[in-house]
Parts: sequence; C-alpha cells; structure tokens
Amino acid sequence: QVQLVESGGGLVQAGGSLRLSCAASGLMSSRYTMGWFRQVPGKEREFVAAIPWGGGSTRYADSVKGRFTTSRDNAKNAVYLQMNGLKPEDTAVYYCAAQYLTSSRYDYWGKGTQVTVSS
Repeated sequence: QVQLVESGGGLVQAGGSLRLSCAASGLMSSRYTMGWFRQVPGKEREFVAAIPWGGGSTRYADSVKGRFTTSRDNAKNAVYLQMNGLKPEDTAVYYCAAQYLTSSRYDYWGKGTQVTVSS
C-alpha cells in the first residue's frame, strides 16, 4: 500500500523559510517522479516542483524559481521542498505526489500540510 506523508508546514513571516518533507512508503522509489503541488481554497491545485527519483533535471513553477528547491534522499525514501523567501501568496496546502514512470498523471497523493505566510 502506497503512502505519502507530508510534514514541516506551519506559520512563518514573509521572507522566512520552511522545509517540507515527504515520506514515501510502499513504492519502488526509483520508478517514480515525485512532485509538489499546492492549493488555495477556491482555486485549482497548481504545480510547484518535481524531481525524478532516478536522476534527471528538477522542474519548478515560474512563481517559485530561485526561491524553492526540491531534493531527495533515496536511502530514506524521502523528498524535500526547501522554501526560502516566502511570500504571503505562497500560503496554501502543499501536497506531495508520486507519478509512475509510464503514467501520464500523478498516481498517489499525500494528505497535505498547511503553509501560512504572514505579511
């Protein structure tokens, strides 16, 4: 059974930093791309960043480039999202997701962690 569990969210002032973690279990990590998404109530979920488990380039939404960095620890089956220079518009629920290498969509999702940035 695949399980993705996010942690590390919280309340931070504008300009501050947070590091989100995603612990993955029940999947062969080398065959998945791991993504980060976020959603604000009343809006569609939006892509934030992605990192292939087996190597390759990371991808970022234009809105977070230069501020957010995603990384992975294969030994721990974990993925991270380092968020620096946070802005109030980064406030959202952040989700971790896993996409199998031959899939056209993200197959598994975590339950999310709340990030709130105060001005």
